[in-house]
Amino acid sequence: MRNWTDTLSSLGARFHIDEASQVEDFGRPLGAGELADGFVATVTDLGIIAAEGPDAASFLHNQLTNDVEHLGRNEARLAGYCTPKGRLQATLLYWRSPGAEPDTVYLQLPRAIQPPLQKRLSMFVLRAKAKLRDATGEAPFAAVLGLGGAKAESALRRHVAELPAAPYGKVDGPFGTVIRLADVFGAPRYLWLTTAESASSALPGLAGELALGGNQAWQLAAIHAGVPQVTLATQEQFVPQMVNLELLGGVNFKKGCYPGQEIVARSQYLGKLKRRTALATVANPAARAGDEVFSMADPGQPCGMVVNAAANGLGGADLLVEMKLDALGEDVRHGAAGGPALAFQHMPYHLDALEL
Repeated sequence: MRNWTDTLSSLGARFHIDEASQVEDFGRPLGAGELADGFVATVTDLGIIAAEGPDAASFLHNQLTNDVEHLGRNEARLAGYCTPKGRLQATLLYWRSPGAEPDTVYLQLPRAIQPPLQKRLSMFVLRAKAKLRDATGEAPFAAVLGLGGAKAESALRRHVAELPAAPYGKVDGPFGTVIRLADVFGAPRYLWLTTAESASSALPGLAGELALGGNQAWQLAAIHAGVPQVTLATQEQFVPQMVNLELLGGVNFKKGCYPGQEIVARSQYLGKLKRRTALATVANPAARAGDEVFSMADPGQPCGMVVNAAANGLGGADLLVEMKLDALGEDVRHGAAGGPALAFQHMPYHLDALEL
């Protein structure tokens, strides 16, 4: 049987110049209109940490911003991992094994920051009966597909009969694991983790029904869903509220302590939040996470930073930008005061937590 890499190559995958295993796209970046109609994307830039053992959930519960101990086996959640100063080192998607013993919790995050973060987490295991390992590429997670847009649900149902009914629901079976994420473009968005054989069998047919993309398409969809991803360029730049993590259910303010908890709680309850992350477009396809943005009302200093960026298929890039709320109605430029202007778009959720 043809292996996963051969399948990707046969469909025209363009691999990353520095990372031979990562697929950027299949000949060209997809645009938001194509994503809204329906797409399937090969997700190759995210890794998985497996936390195994009877104390795995309780250990992670004391490290992450969200509740792990009470996580059901039919759901997934977002969380952050912070420094003692409350700054995000990573944003994570996590879920439990469907029933294997010992209990396993899986954490998904960018491959570029996975090894050092896994090492750092392991330092704090101490006497807990838990062990962390790299599960990237292991069965049943050898291949990861992301799907979304109007046509995606019916296309995926040909391979997975029962799909999660609501965002952050999860189903497991012989097909692997399917997690429904935050909707985008008014339609469900799914993450399908499966074997290389299943993915190689399904992808050609899916590509015949849906627009085919790689990491660029999946990142663009996440940006339009308003879901941030901390990367190597933005580690320790934001407290969770700056990237709207609590608006997405990624922070539990009732759980026990975790690194940075006091600062995260103080940011929530003492005074009004003055910084948020917004959705924008810029006429610069080279825009990257970590780039600064400047308000022309005060051009001498940056008013914010790009959290995530992806080519938008129109010669520019779509962005999630963390910035001062006061600057949202101003003329904001990318990279420098003389850089291209940002065009702000509506987020899929309110930026004011009180309006949810």
